Amino acid sequence: MSRIIYIMGKSSSGKDSVFRELKRRRPDLKEVVPYTTRPIRSGETEGVEYHFVDERKLRSLELQGKVIEQRSYNTKHGIWTYFTVDDGQINIEEEHDYIMIGTLESYAALTSYFGGEKVVPVYIEIEDGLRLERALTRERGQKNPKYAEMCRRFLADTVDFSEENLEEAGIFKRFENIDFENCVEEICKFLF
Repeated sequence: MSRIIYIMGKSSSGKDSVFRELKRRRPDLKEVVPYTTRPIRSGETEGVEYHFVDERKLRSLELQGKVIEQRSYNTKHGIWTYFTVDDGQINIEEEHDYIMIGTLESYAALTSYFGGEKVVPVYIEIEDGLRLERALTRERGQKNPKYAEMCRRFLADTVDFSEENLEEAGIFKRFENIDFENCVEEICKFLF
């Protein structure tokens, strides 16, 4: 039976970097690409970080009963929806592991859909000051920085990843991303 390794953490905690490093070390992990209605950012590629779709496509997938979970955010630039689709990317009966990245809310929905024993949470955390510093550096590198949206995400994550919500979702193991190599080593020992 396979597992779904689910990487999550607040924005700018380093989860994307951890995700890429785990994929580099374990190329046998099958990546599950989520969907979003938000605009593509510079440096992103369709079908790599996300499948970038419009509202019409989202509604079509909903009508087909293919949307496993979805979250919509009223951003400074309109409503952006992020979602996971039962589109054949995951076959839990196969003998290999999958890797995904997302939110606590989407993790809870996937555990409900596939079963808690099939989804393994990997929660990345760092101190908020360092996280804010990383977010600002990343946003400055964008062609059209969206600082208001960066701030909204930062504040929303404080609520979304509250201690109460982490406990309710059964997240007790945490991986602190101060030293990237040590963090990844600890995660590898935990998973493999």
